[in-house]
Amino acid sequence: MFVCLCTGATTQAVNDAVAAGATTSKQIADACGAGSDCGRCRRTLRAMLAASRECPVHSGV
Repeated sequence: MFVCLCTGATTQAVNDAVAAGATTSKQIADACGAGSDCGRCRRTLRAMLAASRECPVHSGV
């Protein structure tokens, strides 16, 4: 599923960035581009980060 329509970043790309150590939406933007353009997806990025913190074993949510 697409998370960021501006850059075409998918949930897999965001999950990969989080798995590689991204802990902020800025770090995700740097890693895969999601949230780097208009910013409308940043709420979704923060929710994905929160979910990965709640269940670190399954960070590929």
